Amino acid sequence: MTGEYFFSEIIGSGVAVFDYDNDGRPDILVLQGTPLADPSNTSGATQCSARLFHNETVVSENGPRTLKFTDVTEKSGLCSHGYGMGIAVGDFDNDGFIDVFITHFGAPNQLFRNRGNGSFDDVTKSAGVGGNGRWGSSATFVDYDRDGLLDLYVANYVNYSVADKRKCYNYTSARDYCAPTSYAPVPGILYHNLGNGKFEDVSVRSGITRAYGNGLGVVAADLNGDGWLDIYVANDGNPNQLWINQKDGTFRDEAPARGAAVNADGAAEAGMGVDIADFDGNGSEDIFITHLTHEKATLYVNLGQGQFEDRSAAVGLYAPTTPYTGFGTAFIDYDNDGWLDIVIANGAVHVIEEQVRAHEPFPLHQIKQLFHNLGNGRFEETTAVAGSAFALSEVGRGLAVGDLDNDGATDFVVSNNNGPLRIFQNRVGGARPWLGLRVMTGRRDAYGAKIELKRKGAPTLWRRVHSDGSYLSASDPRVLVGLGDATEIESLTVHWPDGKSERFAPPPLRQYTTLGQGRGIGAAKP
Repeated sequence: MTGEYFFSEIIGSGVAVFDYDNDGRPDILVLQGTPLADPSNTSGATQCSARLFHNETVVSENGPRTLKFTDVTEKSGLCSHGYGMGIAVGDFDNDGFIDVFITHFGAPNQLFRNRGNGSFDDVTKSAGVGGNGRWGSSATFVDYDRDGLLDLYVANYVNYSVADKRKCYNYTSARDYCAPTSYAPVPGILYHNLGNGKFEDVSVRSGITRAYGNGLGVVAADLNGDGWLDIYVANDGNPNQLWINQKDGTFRDEAPARGAAVNADGAAEAGMGVDIADFDGNGSEDIFITHLTHEKATLYVNLGQGQFEDRSAAVGLYAPTTPYTGFGTAFIDYDNDGWLDIVIANGAVHVIEEQVRAHEPFPLHQIKQLFHNLGNGRFEETTAVAGSAFALSEVGRGLAVGDLDNDGATDFVVSNNNGPLRIFQNRVGGARPWLGLRVMTGRRDAYGAKIELKRKGAPTLWRRVHSDGSYLSASDPRVLVGLGDATEIESLTVHWPDGKSERFAPPPLRQYTTLGQGRGIGAAKP
């Protein structure tokens, strides 16, 4: 803490898990801040605020899986110079290598094109995605118009700069960080991919500027079941937006009408992190959002065709999440029983008086939380038995997931504000049968594709291909499916983002397999 209570210093930053060099091992990218006290001071401009770590874990067939990462930032050229906020990953030029988009506070956003040889080029200016001076937060690559090219949505936060010297105070009249409602919200940006390395800002034409709040979390998914990808934005203190795709290049915010704008009491909450998945196995995507202390986390259950209901209390998430401020979050099946669980990285944004009295240097720290899906529509908190790492009290922010050691158990990474990066290695998930999938359309990951997996003697599983969600973070787009007690797959169908569906022969268990569009059962041989 600087003692100046700069609003931006408590917000970031994010982390990403993705395989940038296609060696089959997910790597880690983490963002950091830069000095805020003097915005005109550019002495740190040559230092990289992003750090890229190459996964060099060696896995023997029957031996231990010890994680090892090497900092390759300078060698890779993936060097951002701004105050790092959010990360989106996706192959925007369809060359088979994942590219990186980074949002900043107080500096232009940056797009790095993956050259395919372990290095990146900053193509921000030529691509036209530097932003318009707004404070960028989360972002997502999404092919919203089904033209085969990944477009880009960028959520923006509030109109704030460090030159704003307003002072705010807490309930004890002590100096504290201001709330986001102290500043004006700003709309997000939608960039259309033109296919020639350039993007066009279509925000106004698409309609996504008609409603906006303090955007922090964003996910793209087909939420009303019509086969077209929609965009959901979690806002900090304002009603959330559910931008329903109108299939003509435009969107309409239908969150209020569909029950996904405010909580069950009709109040807007401080939306931070968000993830979307089918937690109850009915084939419809549900929405989970983390919030401020005393607000609880919210689970919007999809009743079908994109109609939602806040059932946070009924599913057992209300009381245990109320004492904490949640940020990064994800649906993960940590024990591979076939039911998606929830992990949350917590960390306060207003100083905790007990920690102030204890002379803590950064009095905002809280523990992480883990919730086990019981398979009956309810969750049970299992934080206390999840390992000593969950008891670490830190200022959690970003969270990204991926199977870092390829053992069939979902790991995750947490970025801490004013603290170290944490890697949580899963020691339990690989015991049950599992299936690993990389789902491709052409040469890139098929973001938005839905996997329908029927098991013998067990409920059907639904999973979505994506890298977005959480808070300012991006996750491994590979899909890891825990099979529970089932040992046999009856059928595997991929519902592609272009509206087509395709069946595949069940792949071998306990390994990763690539599924390519047009290569399923009955497909013509190349």
